[in-house]
Order: sequence, then C-alpha cells, then structure tokens
Amino acid sequence: MARTAVPLTAVTRTGVAPPAETNGDAVNNHVISNNGRVILLVRNAGTTVARTLTLHVRGLIDGQTVTPRTVSIATEASVYVGPFPTDAYGAQLEVDVDNAELKLIALAI
Repeated sequence: MARTAVPLTAVTRTGVAPPAETNGDAVNNHVISNNGRVILLVRNAGTTVARTLTLHVRGLIDGQTVTPRTVSIATEASVYVGPFPTDAYGAQLEVDVDNAELKLIALAI
C-alpha cells in the first residue's frame, strides 16, 4: 500500500493557523514532502505507553544501509523533530509510527 501523505504547512511571516493533526497510520505509515526545512510536531495522545516514531535515512555509508532513526515520545507528550536534510532523508521523508495514538503535523520553515 502507498504511504499516507501528511500535509505540509508553510510557516510565513504573516502567520498561519495551526493545521489539523494527521492520525498515525501504523499499517501504511507516512510520507512528507521534504525541502530540507521540515519540522514535525508529534503528539502522543496515549495515556499509558510511550510511542515510537521512526525516520528513514537514505543512502549508504561504506556500502551499508543506515539504520533508521527512532524517537520515543512519552505518554501525553509532544515533541518537535527536524529539520531533515534532503541529502540524508530525501525529498520524500518516510515516517513510520508504531500506533495511531501518534498525531503528526508537518511544518515547512
């Protein structure tokens, strides 16, 4: 299946309204258009378990695949993650969630 796209909201000097959260899709996971200046706001809506966000890194180092980067998000907590340089993460940032309790917002600065 195709990854679920997370809308990218450009932050401007005149201001933008906070965008709606995208519910985590642990089956199809997510993709975000990446200009190298993307910041993710990830909220764990769960009340009992820390959740994990996985960010896929592109390319090889010494011919070896790079291990995806993981971020643990505590219960009822929010974290900002990024930016994601395109040479390391690609123009299409692939993001996995371990549960629908993770809520995503993607901002371009």
